[in-house]
Amino acid sequence: MNVDALVSKAKRMCDSKGARFTPIREKVFRLLASTKSGVGAYDLLEQLKVTETSAKPATVYRALDFLAEQGFIHKIESTNAFMLCHHFDSIHPVQLLICDQCGHVDELHSSVLSHELSELASQSGFSVSSQTIEAHGICKRCQS
Repeated sequence: MNVDALVSKAKRMCDSKGARFTPIREKVFRLLASTKSGVGAYDLLEQLKVTETSAKPATVYRALDFLAEQGFIHKIESTNAFMLCHHFDSIHPVQLLICDQCGHVDELHSSVLSHELSELASQSGFSVSSQTIEAHGICKRCQS
């Protein structure tokens, strides 16, 4: 799906929830949509400053918080980076394959892994409310 289509879908979802998809939030969304890897908040800030010269770290963090609350992005905890979720119109299990050489991130959705983790957690008396599994390694392109 192209970036404009993703933005339109995000705007429709925000409208249906009564959430404001402000111009700054849209710009951060577009920056994330234009990459296949995780992006750190300060890298986003530098990119945002090209058009928003007065942007501060708080500007980016507020936009990221909003986008995360709407389910539009995933935080990659192990690298403290963010990536756009192209499947934000549904709740789904998330597994991320992170290339340690080029930074490319693939998003998988295995309900089998999700179910297995929830079952194992349940056996330990733990109730899983959300899960993101991160796997690090080398992508196909970097292996060649």
